[in-house]
Amino acid sequence: MLIRTILVAGAFAMAANPGQAQNLDKAPPGGAYKKVSDLVKLPDFLPGMGTLYVDPKTLPAGPFLAYDRDGRLVSTIYMVPVEDIQDRKKLDNLKAAGAKVDHVDMHFNAGHPGVEKPHYHVVLWHVAEADEARVAK
Repeated sequence: MLIRTILVAGAFAMAANPGQAQNLDKAPPGGAYKKVSDLVKLPDFLPGMGTLYVDPKTLPAGPFLAYDRDGRLVSTIYMVPVEDIQDRKKLDNLKAAGAKVDHVDMHFNAGHPGVEKPHYHVVLWHVAEADEARVAK
């Protein structure tokens, strides 16, 4: 329960972040962002997440910017290692895309290419729940 409380508080703090100066609404976001599938062995489009971009210097937390098949920003995802939460590591100054946040989801993940350690995906959705289907397939 403590971990969930910490993650929820962190997610809302991230959602309040005014974001970055560049426009990140359309893919590719440019700047230091790289397509995740060019960095690790993953498909270009991940069902349920979309096409992901990250500034490698911000790993493992991110933000990962997720775009639908039309290149529109749908969510900002943070991948927060469980050990960082358990060690009460301070995670501050995490950037956000600057887009309005409709709702927040959190999912446990046991690990995958790029973030092999157990972690939580904290997803700041910039679209309504009904529009999440844009990245479902």
